[in-house]
Amino acid sequence: MVEPGSGADPADAAGDAAEALDRPLPEGVRRRVVALVSDAFGALTVADLPGQLRQYARFTPSRRAKFAGNAMAAAVETDAVFRGRVADKVREAQAELAGALESGAPPAAADPLDVAAAAYILRPAGWVKLVAAAGEEAQRADAERADEEARREVDRLREELAHLRDLQRHGGEQVRGELEAARKEAESLQRKLRSALSDIKRGEAALRKLTAEIEGIRAEAAAQVASAESETRRLKSRLAEAEAALETSRRATREGRSVEDMRLRLLLDTVLDAAQGLRRELALPPVSMRPAETVDAVEPGRMSPKDIAARALSETDPALLDQLLALPQVHLVVDGYNVTKTGYPTMPLEKQRLRLLGGLSMLAAQTGAETTCVFDGAELAAPVLLAPPRGVRVLFSKPGVTADELIRQLVRAEPPGRPVVVVSTDREVADGVAKVGARPVTSALLLKRLSRVS
Repeated sequence: MVEPGSGADPADAAGDAAEALDRPLPEGVRRRVVALVSDAFGALTVADLPGQLRQYARFTPSRRAKFAGNAMAAAVETDAVFRGRVADKVREAQAELAGALESGAPPAAADPLDVAAAAYILRPAGWVKLVAAAGEEAQRADAERADEEARREVDRLREELAHLRDLQRHGGEQVRGELEAARKEAESLQRKLRSALSDIKRGEAALRKLTAEIEGIRAEAAAQVASAESETRRLKSRLAEAEAALETSRRATREGRSVEDMRLRLLLDTVLDAAQGLRRELALPPVSMRPAETVDAVEPGRMSPKDIAARALSETDPALLDQLLALPQVHLVVDGYNVTKTGYPTMPLEKQRLRLLGGLSMLAAQTGAETTCVFDGAELAAPVLLAPPRGVRVLFSKPGVTADELIRQLVRAEPPGRPVVVVSTDREVADGVAKVGARPVTSALLLKRLSRVS
């Protein structure tokens, strides 16, 4: 007697060797075998399982049968020890069926597939015949089901054929009626087609007439264009003649003016010659003294270097700016941010602008000079709401234009000869405005002058 879980004994192994299937296990029997192995799987420990099945130990029976079916069937077929452990679990779960199989009297009322699957696992005497008989029974049942389905399909097809024959009998008159209606519709369509063809012919005739009229209009327009071109050429010829006459008149005017100039020149030469003759007649001596020599001044060499240094003004002396702003009609142009970032760079931009404009307003009131302060508009996130102080013009450069370019535009806008003073430490700005006649001064000079104002 074999203890549960101990596997098959030598007699079972010998019986397995004596009895073996000569064909593949029927599919129905195989599915039942896999189901029995899957049910018994959960009652075994991991150590009781073959190595290829241990990875499925925690699967549910349904997932185990789905994913490990082939592996479990192969293990039952090749591993007698594992098959013996599964057989023990089958004996515990289906004791009545197992006892009947081992006694050689399988129950007649049992499902042949269940009997064959249990016999395949338990391997009682004659299990091969039981499996083969179950396969034949399953095939016979499948054949019977196929015959039944074929009979039902034949009956259905016969019913459809009879229905089609009824439809054919009853639909003949309907088809003839429909054919008659289609014939009448075709005749109506033919009449409409003939009418449409007639309309098309009339339309083509009208189109040819319109084409001829258009060609006539085009020819007339071409003639008018040619006449207009001819008139244009005639007018151009008359215009050239008028321009030539005008040029002749201008030349004659210039020649007449040249005659008058010649007469004046001759008169002037006569006066000069008369003066020369008068000078010779009076025997006047040449002038030995000039008016400039009558002015009381210090000649070179009579002042010490100390006196000259005391009179000179450096580029950072505020008095230099005062002298420049005292010039008639002077225009002071200030590079705003260049001055504020030189004098008080840590203050916010708004406070820088207010402080500089306040000082410029006081300076303009003292000197009366026209004052313009230019700020770079590229640094502004939004338009500045600023009330310019009295006497100071405030300008911001447009997008894409720097304050340096705006300053150069202001200097070029002034008439030649007007004194313009530009305050900027930027060497490029200073050199640029100096080339067009302005006087550049540094930002430090203006800051010193503004500190004296405040």
